[in-house]
Amino acid sequence: MADLSIRSRHEEQMDAPDLDPAVYERVLHDLARVNRWTFTAWPSLAFLGRAVGDAKRFRLIDVGFGDGDVLRAIARWARKRGIAADLVGVDLNEKSIKAARDATPADLAIDYRAGDYLDQAGPFDFIISSQVTHHMTDAQLLTFIRHMEAESRMGWLICDLHRHGFAHWGFPLLARLLGVHRIVREDGQLSIRRSFRADDWRAILSEAGVPLDQVQIVRRFAFRLCVERVRSAPKP
Repeated sequence: MADLSIRSRHEEQMDAPDLDPAVYERVLHDLARVNRWTFTAWPSLAFLGRAVGDAKRFRLIDVGFGDGDVLRAIARWARKRGIAADLVGVDLNEKSIKAARDATPADLAIDYRAGDYLDQAGPFDFIISSQVTHHMTDAQLLTFIRHMEAESRMGWLICDLHRHGFAHWGFPLLARLLGVHRIVREDGQLSIRRSFRADDWRAILSEAGVPLDQVQIVRRFAFRLCVERVRSAPKP
């Protein structure tokens, strides 16, 4: 029986550099299907609804975009509200580029890039990530938080899984019902074991030098735990 009181440090199969590109793309698209069923984009949209305020344009970078599903949801959200959104996605894995472009309609202008987020030219109003930070080492996570705090003009968001027992034991059932790839089924539970609880985030933020009174740690449906940083309150 898995001990969820502490974070797992085991490596996930989808992070293997030698994973076949076709398998990787199938895994990303299957993860996107799981994300739709678990409303993965909703925390990012809720954050932007609070953080954008009266702004009519913003520039945003999504670190570790995967299939691009969150960026597509943001693009549609912004277009519906008449907001000009300059959207950039960056992912260390070059294989993500084809997967995301194949899934993105031509009318959604999203700039997908392969590379390191540290090498992307700013400025960016928002820096976000979704279900990425549990893949990072402790040192990488601290660097990422400090970068977001220093480089985002309007705010930043980390949305990741919540290390919760119900999510851990329920995920295999959902994965089998959706008929996803074996790697998604197996990595999914491990991702939950590698993810965070609120006390983990408080300790990480303190170590990164981010004042806890400047951020909100909030639970979002379904079994997401988010760290939200808004630079200023939206105008009424």
